[in-house]
Amino acid sequence: MGGEIFQAQVIKNFFDCITGTDRNLTRIYMCVVSLAKLRMEPPEKFADLVEQMKKSKQKRELSIDIIDYVCSCATEIDLTSVQTAFGVKEVSEMADTFNSISLDSL
Repeated sequence: MGGEIFQAQVIKNFFDCITGTDRNLTRIYMCVVSLAKLRMEPPEKFADLVEQMKKSKQKRELSIDIIDYVCSCATEIDLTSVQTAFGVKEVSEMADTFNSISLDSL
């Protein structure tokens, strides 16, 4: 569970970088490398990711393979542990708290 929480945080940082105003390739590179190390990817996969990042830096355009890798990592993470890490509650859990509020207290 602990590793998935860190992976989720790295993935969140990755998407914050690529969707934000400062699309720094160095930060994106660090997110991808950190994610690959957390997932203990084999050396061949790691080398391929580094090569894709080098090509992205030369072309000044993020490779679709990098985005595809991060998205596939995101789909493989256990959702409940990630929700716990970020403090997200299920809608059904929150509904119970709304039922306990009376209109008189408003």
